Amino acid sequence: MDQIFLLYTKLQKIVLTFASVFIFFFSGSDAYALSIEMGDGGHSFVAEAVRRVAPAVVRIDTERIVERQPFDPTLLDPLLRDLLGDPSMLPERERGQGSGVLIDNQGLVLTNAHVVEKVDAVNITLADGNQLDGIVIGTDVVTDIALVRLQGQSDLIAAPLGDSEALEVGDWAIALGTPYGLESTVTLGIVSSLHRNISSLGFTDKRLDLIQTDAAINPGNSGGPLVNGKGEVIGINTLVRSGPGAGLGFAIPINLARSVSDQLLFNGEVVHPYLGVQLVPLTPRIAKEHNLDPNSLVELPERSGALVQSVLPESPAEKAGLRRGDLIVAAGDITVSDPQSLLKQVEQSELDKTFSLKVIRNGSELNLAVRPEALPGVR
Repeated sequence: MDQIFLLYTKLQKIVLTFASVFIFFFSGSDAYALSIEMGDGGHSFVAEAVRRVAPAVVRIDTERIVERQPFDPTLLDPLLRDLLGDPSMLPERERGQGSGVLIDNQGLVLTNAHVVEKVDAVNITLADGNQLDGIVIGTDVVTDIALVRLQGQSDLIAAPLGDSEALEVGDWAIALGTPYGLESTVTLGIVSSLHRNISSLGFTDKRLDLIQTDAAINPGNSGGPLVNGKGEVIGINTLVRSGPGAGLGFAIPINLARSVSDQLLFNGEVVHPYLGVQLVPLTPRIAKEHNLDPNSLVELPERSGALVQSVLPESPAEKAGLRRGDLIVAAGDITVSDPQSLLKQVEQSELDKTFSLKVIRNGSELNLAVRPEALPGVR
């Protein structure tokens, strides 16, 4: 028994020694880091960040009138159709809900275009519960950004806007909004990836490089802010992946959202230059595998670029002389390594102002002058 007691005493001393060493080291920089994480008053940095932004987060309720037939006319008995005539269209109220964020104290709300597109009425619920009517200033379906102005209210609390270009993978990401109608909901995650092209998610009608996050973004979160650890808005929540890869959320970078909202505010629209080509990426490896195929009809240059798959009739690309099979390797002085890098240069170009494309065709380099025009159907 005495031996057991002595052994127990020695173990206690060892444990106390390790605890003292741990406390000594933890009292240095790690303890300071913990104090930063906890913030003032013992609350976490998440609570501090939410406190800065939450007063500017709003719920958006929308309503539109749609006309629908009360039942399928093909199922109507022919005799009844002769007596009653064809069934008329009946008006029906369709309601939707989303989130938004105030970006100035005069009542400008930033949200998604798909939240307020083609609606007849917009009602905004502020963080304090006050409800106001909203007017849609403009929407841009290409970037899924919309701007709404509140009626009859000023001196509101606006959210501080951050710099999405300063983001790094692994930074904190906090999503705020009203998912499923549950107001003032906060979820936490990290920035999982940057510059995620929306075309890789199956959307071919939009031009977006998205912020990917594992912070939960659910229906109703659309249009709400994605916030960094400092309490600054870094993105506008726009969609969540369903099916395989479910749980991944995506947000529009705030720098792009701010630029689009400025154009909507001052011009009422956003003009997107376009060339009118369908492109696929080409790499030396892909080209080499293609060229080794005895059934291939053409030989591709074994280098990176944007390969022209098709050219729209009467488009700027057709007018410039671009053809199917051309490989675009430079736009102006910028090297084109894939379709995304070319699209970025086109988006930054000026309408009706010529810029040059370096193209490889049949093994020869050509310089073509193209004059971008406004993307049809969105002006």
